Amino acid sequence: MGRLAWAPAAFLTLGLGLGGSARSAGQDQARLPGETFRDCADCVELVVVPFGEFDMGSNAKPTEQPVHHVVIRKNFAIARREVTFSDWDRCVAAGGCKYAPPDQGWGRGDRPVTNVSWDDAEEFVAWLSKTTGNAYRLPSEAEWEYAARGGSMTPFWWGKDVGTGRAQCADCGAPQTGRTAPVGSFRPNAFGLYDTAGNAAEWVEDCWNPSFRGAPNDGSAWMVGDCSLHVLRGGSFADKAISIRSSARFRYDEDVRYYANGFRVARDMN
Repeated sequence: MGRLAWAPAAFLTLGLGLGGSARSAGQDQARLPGETFRDCADCVELVVVPFGEFDMGSNAKPTEQPVHHVVIRKNFAIARREVTFSDWDRCVAAGGCKYAPPDQGWGRGDRPVTNVSWDDAEEFVAWLSKTTGNAYRLPSEAEWEYAARGGSMTPFWWGKDVGTGRAQCADCGAPQTGRTAPVGSFRPNAFGLYDTAGNAAEWVEDCWNPSFRGAPNDGSAWMVGDCSLHVLRGGSFADKAISIRSSARFRYDEDVRYYANGFRVARDMN
C-alpha cells in the first residue's frame, strides 16, 4: 500500500465485521502516524495524523485573521476521504440517518455525499460511533486545517499556485467541472488525505466566528460564537481557487442542505 514520505512504518489497513472494533484501546495507542485503518469492514478509512504545531489562518482575508499558533498535543485519526454517498446510504439503510440526499444526477457510489447539513453530519457520526464503539465526531477547524496542510504553510498544500489537475474546483483545470469528482481522484497530501481542496466543502465541528480573535490554541473546537452557524472548510467544486486554499473558511446555517456541502469524520485515538 505504500507509505507517506515521513511515515515510520508501512500503512496498515484493518477490517472487521460491522460493529467490531479493530483494536483494543491499548492497541489504538500503538498505531503510528501515517497508519491507515478501518473500525469495521465498511467503515470509512482513517489515517493517523501526528501531533504537532502550526500557524493557523492567513492574512489574505479578515475571516482568516489573526494568524495564531496552534499546538495539537496528541495524534488523532481523520478520514482520508470525504464521506461518500455509499457511506451515507449505508447509514440510511441501517436506520441511523433519516435523510436521503439527492445526488444532482451525478451518481452516488464513491462521490462525496453532498446536500447534507451540519445536523445531518452529526447524525452520521452518532450512528458511526454506535456502530463501532468508538467516539466519532467532526474534526475541529484547527484539526482540519492542520491535516489539510500536511505540513505546508503555502496557500495550497502543494504550493503557492493552484496549477492544474490537482483539485476539483471551478478554475483548477480538472477534466470535468461543475460537479463533484469521485473521492480520491487527485493526489493526496503528505498526511495521506484526499480532496482537502475543492470537491465538497466540508463541515467541521466549530461554531462560526468572523475572525480568529480569541480562538483556542490547543486544536479543540471553538464552541462559542454564533452556534446557529457552523464552519465549512476546503471550498468546493463550484468555487474558484482562492476559496479552496488551506486557510479559506466559510459558514452556513447548521440545518441548511446545499449541493456543494459535505464532510469528513475524525476521532480521537483511544
